[in-house]
Amino acid sequence: QVQLVESGGGLVQPGGSLRLSCAASGSIFSFNAMGWYRQAPGKERELVAAITSGRTTNYADSVKGRFTLSRDYAKNTLYLQMISLKPEDTAVYYCNAKRTYINSNLNYWGQGTQVTVSS
Repeated sequence: QVQLVESGGGLVQPGGSLRLSCAASGSIFSFNAMGWYRQAPGKERELVAAITSGRTTNYADSVKGRFTLSRDYAKNTLYLQMISLKPEDTAVYYCNAKRTYINSNLNYWGQGTQVTVSS
């Protein structure tokens, strides 16, 4: 059973920075893609950023130039570096890992970490 454990959320002022971490229970080499989603109150969960095993990255337009994904294979950890944070970045951030099969996909989710951007 895959477990994803997020950390690094918190309260930060506008313009500040945070780094989220997602530690996987197994090798992240086994995933076809990993990424971060977020869900703000009253809104649907949305993709923030994702990276494939082939190193292709995809960022939401709202975070391009401010958020950066990285991976540490030795630690089986995915990171999301966030700078120039805005109040509209406030949400619960979820780590996602995906395994792709011929006829199906398996998605794994972390428990979420709260990010609040407020003065």
